[in-house]
Amino acid sequence: MTKTPSCYREVRLLDGLFGIACAAALLLLLLLRPCESDDRIVPGKPLSLGATVVSEDGSFALGFFAPAGSTPAKLYLGIWYNDIPELTVVWVANRDAPVTNTTSPAPTLSLAAAGTSDLVLSDADGRAVWTTNVAGAPGTPAAPAAGVAAVLLNNGDLVIRSPNGTTLWQSFEHPADTLLPGMKIRVRYRTRAGERLVSWKGPGDPSPGSFSFGADPDRVIQLFLWNGTRPVMRSAPWTGYMVAGQYQANTSLVYVVFVSTEEEMYLTYSLSDGAPHTRYVLTYSGEYQLQSWNGSEAAWSVLGEWPAGSCSRYGHCGANGYCDGTGGAVPACKCLDGFEPASAEEGSGGSFSRGCRRKEAPRCGDGFLDLPGMKSPDGFRRVGNRTLEECAAECRRNCSCVAYAYADLRLSSSASTGDATRCLVWAGELIDTVKMGDVTGSDTLYLRIAGLRAGERAKTNVLKIALPAVLTCSLLLLAGISLARFKFKGNGKRRKKLIWGAMGSELGETNPGQEFVLFRFDDVVAATCNFSEAYKIGQGGFGKVYMSVEGDEKILIYEYLPNKSLDAILFDNSRKMKLDWPARFNIIKGVARGLLYLHHDSRLTIIHRDLKAANVLLDAEMRPKISKRSQSWQGSLVIAK
Repeated sequence: MTKTPSCYREVRLLDGLFGIACAAALLLLLLLRPCESDDRIVPGKPLSLGATVVSEDGSFALGFFAPAGSTPAKLYLGIWYNDIPELTVVWVANRDAPVTNTTSPAPTLSLAAAGTSDLVLSDADGRAVWTTNVAGAPGTPAAPAAGVAAVLLNNGDLVIRSPNGTTLWQSFEHPADTLLPGMKIRVRYRTRAGERLVSWKGPGDPSPGSFSFGADPDRVIQLFLWNGTRPVMRSAPWTGYMVAGQYQANTSLVYVVFVSTEEEMYLTYSLSDGAPHTRYVLTYSGEYQLQSWNGSEAAWSVLGEWPAGSCSRYGHCGANGYCDGTGGAVPACKCLDGFEPASAEEGSGGSFSRGCRRKEAPRCGDGFLDLPGMKSPDGFRRVGNRTLEECAAECRRNCSCVAYAYADLRLSSSASTGDATRCLVWAGELIDTVKMGDVTGSDTLYLRIAGLRAGERAKTNVLKIALPAVLTCSLLLLAGISLARFKFKGNGKRRKKLIWGAMGSELGETNPGQEFVLFRFDDVVAATCNFSEAYKIGQGGFGKVYMSVEGDEKILIYEYLPNKSLDAILFDNSRKMKLDWPARFNIIKGVARGLLYLHHDSRLTIIHRDLKAANVLLDAEMRPKISKRSQSWQGSLVIAK
């Protein structure tokens, strides 16, 4: 009989042990009840004191807490950051009704097992202190099916989900004092209802305080910070922009966005990838702050705070006055054109608590003065479906209308449906007007001025007086130009020199020692052999580029761009309406492609150190071409038409 080798017996023994282990593990899996993830609450599994529900990525936790400095016996149900050492609560359920921890059993949070789909917070006696009230929402089923769960998401949102994944309720729609990325501060057009942030009453008291932040329910398109019912700060009325602000926290970016749909308008924000915890919070003292977590200092850093300065405080300069915060100077109160300080003493001291009054009452036939770069005042009435001309006519034919402003909301891709116009008209006093300059959200305010026609007649008289002097200067200038042309032609030179200083007012730069060479179009045709392909050295961002050499001089010639520079359109009220959102987006992409080529794909290393609107040229189809109009370029750029 053959003897079995000992190594073979050991292998068979190991196989047997492995099989037994697998069978035991399988038996345990079959016998044990399935365990739910700790990011959720399910019927029959309540949240008790001392336990927490943690989001899947560990960023947020839901549980009971006692605020610092408060009575430990008072407990609140809340959500806080789970991965930072400082307890920072972002949402509180039972703000008005804390539960106590003086008796046993302790308070619990449970998901109702029958009859509703509600989360219910019960005190030690079993009485319901707070509930989500899902059953009261229209369209919600009366009784939940198996599988309903309350889940804490990675963004800090606590949601109740039905078995098919439908969200029945979410904490993001019931904010406390904190706005997290992805949350919305909105107002619905039909009901004029929406979310508001409400401050804590004190540093250790989560109950609702006196300050709130949200959208204006009456006029929808602006945001307010209130102290009770008194406005503290107001945003400029929405002008159709999408990105309202961009703030940098170290290497991270915060994007604040306004969105308008057919049903609602809302404010939200997002963070760039890898950003630290960042939040907006309305403090108990009434500041609306943008805070970012600083891991090295283990503390919150304030990136922005509002109200910021006197100009951002509501009605700082009184009725019919405005706060001038432009130019980097100390903000100053001034009266709108056609107005004077209501109090002479206040006007001399720079205080405008009583505002301004009309110098002369306007009449129906008086004209309007345009004031660009303004934050439009409060108290407007919005008129729908109007063009700029129709908006002006709406105010002109109403003798009580004192001002109007207009914006085309189609500049925002989110406002492409429905009424995409924003015609605002005012009757009565103009409150909370600010001179902002040419920034996002600014308006051109058209103000009715008493005697504006008389002012126009006065200008005509001035013209009559000045006209002879202007004509004389013009004749002298023409004579000088003719003499110069005769001189240059007489000496046989074919090129003309232009001193750089003569172009300083247009380009904003001066260098008296720099000269530019100008050529007649006939000379360019001859130099390039009628723009022959043989003389073309390439084409790309500027279309075809030609080269001409004369002696030691090299000249580059690129095609004529009829729409000139981007700034010529952006800062021209009559032309900037051509730049709808698709056109602006295409320009942005085109500039980005041009920079990518210069900085990365070009054979030569080229760094563009002066990218601005004046250096972005536009062709006939509004395609951008990056240029550089200064003495730092070698050679001369000649525009050939």
